[in-house]
Amino acid sequence: MVNEPGILSLGEGEVLHLEVEGEHYQLPPDDVRNLLFTGRAAPLVKIQRLGSDEAKQRVTIEGHCTMNRAGKAIIFFTVMGHFIIPLVSFRRVARGDAVSAPLFPLFPGEPGADDE
Repeated sequence: MVNEPGILSLGEGEVLHLEVEGEHYQLPPDDVRNLLFTGRAAPLVKIQRLGSDEAKQRVTIEGHCTMNRAGKAIIFFTVMGHFIIPLVSFRRVARGDAVSAPLFPLFPGEPGADDE
């Protein structure tokens, strides 16, 4: 069984959630549209709750994602490593046609890669 290093899933409000080795990043719907239709890089944000009050939260940019040169994959650059997902899988999750899709390590030997 292959253990993927990360998962891309669709959440409430059409926000894409990226879970990589215990870290959780979000990609808002406006940034998803810009990424798909204009090819612009989009920031990956991390939301941290400050205390028990849900109104207090800190939003930080922890990476970015961009389309590869061929236009057939999305590459995620995070502090946890670099990951890739086929464009067709990314679109299926963004549209809600698929519940989730696995991420793959961009380079062997990086965190999340199976080095056997």
